[in-house]
Amino acid sequence: MIHNTALIDSGANIGLSTKIWHWVHVCSGAVIGEKCSLGQNVFVGNKVLIGNNVKIQNNVSVYDNVTIEDDVFCGPSMVFTNVINPRSAVSRKNEYRNTLVSKGATLGANCTIVCGVTIGKYAFVGAGSVVTKDIKDYALVVGVPATQIGWMSEFGERIDIPIQGEGIFTCKKTKDRYQVLKGICRKI
Repeated sequence: MIHNTALIDSGANIGLSTKIWHWVHVCSGAVIGEKCSLGQNVFVGNKVLIGNNVKIQNNVSVYDNVTIEDDVFCGPSMVFTNVINPRSAVSRKNEYRNTLVSKGATLGANCTIVCGVTIGKYAFVGAGSVVTKDIKDYALVVGVPATQIGWMSEFGERIDIPIQGEGIFTCKKTKDRYQVLKGICRKI
C-alpha cells in the first residue's frame, strides 16, 4: 500500500505488504523489507537498508548509511544523523558514518541517534534520549547523553536485575529466561 501523496523514486526496492503513508519520500537506492510501515512524513535516503517488519512512525528521517534490522520500532519524530561535525559550507558526504540498529530494538519518540553507533539487539532507547555511543544487546538507556539504567526482555518488559548485578530473569509475559553475566545480557 503506497499512499498517493508518497514519492517513491525509481529504483527503490520495497518489500511485499509494506505500507507507505502520507507525504513519505523514499530515495532510489533505498532497500525496504517486507511488512514494514512508514508513517506520515518519513524520509528514507539512498544508502539505507531497512529489514522486515520495521515500524517507522511519523516525522522520521532515515539518512544515508543507516541500517535498520528486522523488527525495529522507530518512535515518532526520532532523529538519525550521518555526519559527526556538519557545517553548511563544508561538504562531508564522503565522511558519513555507519549506524546500525540491530534486530528488535526500540527507539523511543524524539530520541536522537548520533551517527557511527550500534544499537544492540532488543535494546530500548527511552523517549528523548541522545545516544552518543554503542548500546549493548537488551540494554535500557535513557537521558542526555543516554546512560544504561537496566535491561529489557525481547517482549519489552524490564528485567529486574540491577545494572551492575548478575543473575537469571524470567520474563513475566513470555516466560523466556535471560542471564546477565559480566555486564552482558543474553537469552537462555
